[in-house]
Amino acid sequence: MTATLHVCITCRAGQPAEGEPPGAALARALEPAPPGVTLRPVECLSACGQGCAVALSGPGKWTYVYGRLTPADAPAILSGAALYADSADGIVPWRDRPAIFRKQSLARIPPQE
Repeated sequence: MTATLHVCITCRAGQPAEGEPPGAALARALEPAPPGVTLRPVECLSACGQGCAVALSGPGKWTYVYGRLTPADAPAILSGAALYADSADGIVPWRDRPAIFRKQSLARIPPQE
């Protein structure tokens, strides 16, 4: 199975415009991605009011968007991404999801047909 982990590298998370965006630091903290997961930096996920955001997607799978993330969350994000990649439809059982994925979900988007 496979998954794409989209990471908003322009997220400022309420920080001043100077210096590296926190989203770019988050993307760096997510390297290397686990097997089956492709890390894809993106310019914007339109979750600007929710701090740093990522999205998980895959062919025939539900897509999830998560926010209020920091580089310190990288191990949990990578763990959740690996579980997502191993799922057939993108749905990981609630109890198996990392806490940040249970509490910080911003959107769930149906698979494209």
